Amino acid sequence: MCIETATGGGTDIMRTRILIVDDEPAIVDTIQYALETDGFETVCLFSGESLMDVIAQQRIDLVVLDIGLPDISGLELCKEIRKTRDVPVIFLTARTDEIDRVVGLEIGADDYITKPFSPRELAARVKAVLRRTNSNYNKTSFTEAFRVNESKKQITYYGEALDLSRYEYEILKTFIRRPGHVFSRDHLMDLVWEQPDTSLDRTVDAHIKNIRAKLKAVKPELEAIVTHRGMGYSLRDDL
Repeated sequence: MCIETATGGGTDIMRTRILIVDDEPAIVDTIQYALETDGFETVCLFSGESLMDVIAQQRIDLVVLDIGLPDISGLELCKEIRKTRDVPVIFLTARTDEIDRVVGLEIGADDYITKPFSPRELAARVKAVLRRTNSNYNKTSFTEAFRVNESKKQITYYGEALDLSRYEYEILKTFIRRPGHVFSRDHLMDLVWEQPDTSLDRTVDAHIKNIRAKLKAVKPELEAIVTHRGMGYSLRDDL
């Protein structure tokens, strides 16, 4: 198993937890790496024997389930899951027969992907299923990218600790609490600065520029902070 949760302080952020069930270690490692790179927590099983115990004992947000397990069919496991849980299930299989696919979906699977597959495609399918099945996912999906540790005054971005100044930390934490919300410069100064009247609009702009540069150093392809001309800034809510 591979679980990591931010601890310390008063506002720990819980990430979405995915249960991976496959008897091939190389496939499990590939899926685990792809999902953890995207900020998910993972729990890994190599057989179906203890799956129901894990689901009963832990918070599991989605199951990636191999149909061809050595001890029990993934189809049967999905039926067992559906008797007590509404957790989403994505099937993995080496079979390409359309009948198998239809049967898998009819017994309660939420999606179906055949081997070999692209890890990035699987990660995208996971996100799509979570958006479709979990009304709270869109509100909290930003935590895949960010983790806040209040006691250490530290923020990590896709697993990388950011070297932030005091005001950069407070601004970014403010964004993380309300992804998608547009904050004006004046509002940010009121929220972050102890004496906002002594600060200037361009001070906020300078801190935003620094934060953007530090985020880009981790994920150059992403523009996490959006500028709304004449209104202010927001954090993307689809990270």
